Amino acid sequence: MKSGFGNTRGGAPNVNPRAKPLKRPSQARAIFTVEAIYQAFVRIWRRNGWPGLTTREVALEAGVAIGTLYDYFPSKEALLSGYIRHRLDALLQHLDEAVVQANELDWATRIKRLIRLTCTPDDEHQPFFNHAVLLIEHQIAEPKHHRRLFDELSQKWREAIAACGDLPVPPSQATIDAWVIMAWGGRRYCVTAQPAAAQTAAWLSEMETMICSRLANGS
Repeated sequence: MKSGFGNTRGGAPNVNPRAKPLKRPSQARAIFTVEAIYQAFVRIWRRNGWPGLTTREVALEAGVAIGTLYDYFPSKEALLSGYIRHRLDALLQHLDEAVVQANELDWATRIKRLIRLTCTPDDEHQPFFNHAVLLIEHQIAEPKHHRRLFDELSQKWREAIAACGDLPVPPSQATIDAWVIMAWGGRRYCVTAQPAAAQTAAWLSEMETMICSRLANGS
């Protein structure tokens, strides 16, 4: 039986092929068009909720033909998938620009910025990456997608730590991977559990203290 939730094989979700974007824009005009589609998508979702969102309404609000939208996104699930990938790419780029390439920073400041940008649940660079998205994430994401993001985040953390020329003793790759799991896993749980602002702030502070202490002690 087919459905938007996919079938299950070997305990892993099988995402409906229509939940995948058909292509990614490469030319400037196409990039501009898809960005307009994403902006309309977010506005309508905030206004009408996920059940009330349709690809036709997104195309109308974005000012593009429905056929143009379908060139990229065969369904609203595919549009969600493309949007999340778009925002995650933006996060990785922001980490590169604000942390990896920030050569004026000492190691402690660089690491704290790395943690904050990775962890903060309400980061302005990740609009609408929230509890509503996590509730329907299984419709668009397979384990391989989560693994790819983990690999990309771990690589960016390794680059950021490698850029700390004044760091006493660099950590092992296994340690960095463990920190990424703690950071990204904690962020996702904050989005799900929605703790009080003070609790989230305490968690972020503890992440900074723990990682910076480990790095300072070279252990």
